[in-house]
Formats: sequence, structure tokens, C-alpha cells
Amino acid sequence: MTKGQTEAKISEAVSRFEIEFMGRGPKQIRTLIVQDLIIIRLKGFLSQSEQLLAENNQGVELLKKVRTTLFETSKSYLETFIREVVDVDIISIHSDVSTRTAEKIIVITLRENLEDQLTRT
Repeated sequence: MTKGQTEAKISEAVSRFEIEFMGRGPKQIRTLIVQDLIIIRLKGFLSQSEQLLAENNQGVELLKKVRTTLFETSKSYLETFIREVVDVDIISIHSDVSTRTAEKIIVITLRENLEDQLTRT
């Protein structure tokens, strides 16, 4: 598989994870493989009620807490989905949500340089 094909497959896996475990998929998703990192940017993943909730500071705190808790309790499933695409050990998975832009960033740290592996094949 090429780097671009792998990035597309990872995007599909993350989208599936978001739908199955977080309740809603993103409107847009983009994945970049940079050496031993996988960086995923999701846009438009908040529901209308979550967007309304994020209109005040108390709602933002609540939304971030709920989203973080959901992600932390189910990220082992995300790891499984990613491992179906790439055969590289995952060291860690980090995530953050911006309620202002309705974006989410996921950064996955790998044990090996996946970019090098994909450009050698």
C-alpha cells in the first residue's frame, strides 16, 4: 500500500470508530503520516446539541469532559482499528477537541517510522 492509500484507510478506520463509539462521524477527516506519528484532523464532528452546549464556558467544560472520558474509555478500540491498517506497535494515542472550530485532533505515536516503511515499498 502507498502512503496515501494507508492514510485513506486510517481515515476510514477513525471515521468508523467515531461513528461506533463516539456516536457521530465527522464531516471531514484528514490523516497524515509523518515519520513515527499519525496525525488525524476531524472537522464537523459535534452534533447540533453539542454545538449549542459549547456556546458558554460551563457547556464547553462539560462537553470536553464528556468527550475526553468517552475517548479515553474506548481508545483501545481505536487502537485495534488502526492496527488493522498498519502493522506497527502503537506507543500512545492523544486527542484534543476545539469547541470553537468544531475540530478534533488525534495524534498516534508509533514504535517505528511508518513513513519510511511506506516509501520503501
